[in-house]
Formats: sequence, C-alpha cells, structure tokens
Amino acid sequence: MILDTARFSIEFLFPASCPLCGSRVSTNGELCADCWAAFNWISAPRCVKCGYPFPANLDLGAAPLCPNCASGDCVLDLIRSACVYDAASRAAVLPFKHAGRIRYSTFMSRAMIWALRDTNISPDVVMPVPLAYRRLFHRGYNQSTLLARPIARALDVPMDLDSVHRIYRPDMGHKSASQRAENIRGVFQVVCPDKIRGRKILLVDDVMTTGATFAELHRVLMRAGAAAVYGVTFCRVAHAI
Repeated sequence: MILDTARFSIEFLFPASCPLCGSRVSTNGELCADCWAAFNWISAPRCVKCGYPFPANLDLGAAPLCPNCASGDCVLDLIRSACVYDAASRAAVLPFKHAGRIRYSTFMSRAMIWALRDTNISPDVVMPVPLAYRRLFHRGYNQSTLLARPIARALDVPMDLDSVHRIYRPDMGHKSASQRAENIRGVFQVVCPDKIRGRKILLVDDVMTTGATFAELHRVLMRAGAAAVYGVTFCRVAHAI
C-alpha cells in the first residue's frame, strides 16, 4: 500500500513523457506515437541470418538470405537490429552515445528485445561490446552496457562485462569497410577464457555499420572456445543491395 501510494505520488508530480519530444505517454520510457512512427523499424521480409531489411513487396520465400550472407561474409550465427540507421535513429543514437541521454536506453533496449522476438536463439550470456578504458573514462558510461542490462533480464541470462577487454584506438567514423576491419583487428583480448568456452554469447551494441566490430569479436570469442556468437543492435546501416 505504501509503495502504491509513493508510485502514484511520483507519477502525479512527474507524469510519464516521451523521452524524445516530451509529449505525455502512459509509461515512462516509451515513445509517443509520432516519435515511434518516425523510425524505420525492421520487420519481415529480412535476411534470416543478419536481419538485413528487404523491400516489403518482395516475395523471397520462407528463409531469404542477403547477398553478404549467401556468400558467407556474415560470420555471426545470427544478427538482429530494431531499425535502420537514418536521420530519425541518428538523432537518438548520437545524443545517447555522446551527450549523456542515457534515458533513451529504455525505448532502445525494448525495441531490441522486440527485434529478437521471432528468433530461436538461447544465449548463455549477454555481452555488451566492450569500451576501451580511456573512452569509458571520458564518456562516463558504456552505452552498450546500458542496452544490454534489460536485454539480459528479459532473456533471464547473466551479463558478462569482464571476459573481454578492448584496447583503445581512434574512432572509426567515416572509414571504409576495409579500413574499419583493419582498424579493429586485434583490439579485443579475451582475459577470462574459462567464462567463454562452450558458451553461446549474444553481443549487444548500439549501431552496426559494416559489421567489423562484431566480426572481430566473433573471431576472438570462437578462438577462445565459444559455442555460438549472436548479435543485436538498436539500428544498422542498410545500403541498397
């Protein structure tokens, strides 16, 4: 009774509002209808392996593959993203990542959980993509950890924050796919292989651009004995194919 009264008082004094525009909503952390509609959410048809979105009017069968996955270029066992990286998602991700808008993590992580709803993966552990200590100290938080925590709770599996460390290197923004792959090579180090061996691991990140980060993590995790490596992001770049 006391808790219910306190909750009512808080909601009365601080009514729930959309984290992006401030409009009234029914539950804290959720988007209003207009802000929700601004995002390009990914749904079927999409690549069954990496989740790449296909045009809605295409009939590609029950298990379509994008050209990258068909040629074997996607090394992860499965990837899902909640939405396409465009003007709307960029306007949310950049402040979340660089300007301390950590309250955005609520609607982002909920969307990522939704993106995983039709998969049959059963990870043993959720691992946010590690941030180098230098960048963590400067930013004050790892945005991937903020996204991973509610995902781990929803899947009822633990988070792993310690098994892999990241070496600092300059930002990869505006680099080509080959430059990103070269820049990320060797930045991750498995320091607790016993926690990796035999585990199915779900990697969590905010944005997937070329997939170089996931690919490098997959390489070092599989070398350490991981059984499977999956990935989920809030948004992803989706160039025309």
